[in-house]
Amino acid sequence: MICDSDPPKDTHAMRAGPSQEEIRRHNLGALLRHVHLGGPISRAELTSRMGLNRSTIMALTADLTAAGLVREELPRETGRAGRPSLVVRPESARVYVFAFDVGVDRLVAARVGLGGTILDRRETVRRRDSFSLEEVVGQLASFARQMRRKTRSDTVCVGVAAAFSGGVDRSGGVVRFGPNMGTAGDVPFAEEMTRRLGLGLRVVVGNDANLAALAEQTRGVGVGCRDLVYLHGDVGVGGGVIVNGQLLGGHLGFGGEVGHMIVNPDKGRPCGCGSSGCLEAEVGERALLEAAGRFGSQIGRDAVRAVVDAADRGDIVAQAALNRVGDWLGLGVANLVNLFNPEMVVFGGMLREIYLGSAAQVRSRLAVDALPPCREHLRLRTSALGDDATLVGAAELAFSQVLADPLEVLARAGS
Repeated sequence: MICDSDPPKDTHAMRAGPSQEEIRRHNLGALLRHVHLGGPISRAELTSRMGLNRSTIMALTADLTAAGLVREELPRETGRAGRPSLVVRPESARVYVFAFDVGVDRLVAARVGLGGTILDRRETVRRRDSFSLEEVVGQLASFARQMRRKTRSDTVCVGVAAAFSGGVDRSGGVVRFGPNMGTAGDVPFAEEMTRRLGLGLRVVVGNDANLAALAEQTRGVGVGCRDLVYLHGDVGVGGGVIVNGQLLGGHLGFGGEVGHMIVNPDKGRPCGCGSSGCLEAEVGERALLEAAGRFGSQIGRDAVRAVVDAADRGDIVAQAALNRVGDWLGLGVANLVNLFNPEMVVFGGMLREIYLGSAAQVRSRLAVDALPPCREHLRLRTSALGDDATLVGAAELAFSQVLADPLEVLARAGS
């Protein structure tokens, strides 16, 4: 008789480790990731970095070469005696993804080759007055068709992803809230974008600040940094938090909404989310422009830069506005530093200019409000990828599947 508490008969199978095929799939993805993120790399260097023997590296590169993902060639210069190690390069011109960036003031589409090379790009201004899913998707799909018509017959698209300025449910790519975008209710962005593109590839959507955080960690100022907070300004304020190398996404994907952290509960400015005193409300575009007496005459990045430039030239009103906003920004950063103990805080988007103009206030707040052990080795940096951080992050999201299982994804995309 078998009781409920008896173990299943085939316990050995349950305890078995990964199969040879699973190990091979993992190694193929790891090798391709090295080439994708690091650029051309020799077989000898791959052997050292991956801890595998030369024959295994040779077999893996042969598989990826046969699939058309990489190519091997002799190095241009060696400087060493003896037979040089072959260099593995990504097939950037053949294997690509489509990456989209849906921001408050702009729509961007790019065809990005393996290795991160932007092969083609389109951009247009987006009006702030309202949000039309049909118009946004139609424009991006048109851009994609234009770029696809220019590709060679042997190219293959292996992924599509979009960065969206709003809260995105990661399970289905639905935009649940976007107060600065003018959205109302749930927006089925991924579903509609997938349908309009007609590529047979599911479009993946992520929050723009989260994707920018990943981009800065993999290709920007945060390379090699495993604990990082990225703050992104695009009218409002978004954030991406990376802990021990992993993006903090939360239960449904809404983690990192640091712009809606309450920093001024008593006399706070109203926020588009319906609350008051949010970090976004105190340091966003409108807060800065109103404090500088310039709101309404000009909006957007150029208006923010104009205030920073005026303060740099000695404009007292602009300086006072930056000091005020910088003080609130410093308080927000201090809270995040105490919560996550990051190695680095990166300022991107509109916040790049604001931080550069108010760094003294931010650092002063940190000195007072951040715990000494948390701020001891903290580095404050501006985005190395600039306005393209969100687009680069979308491209990396689109490449994630092919990096996880290169041959399977390529075969599926090719068919």
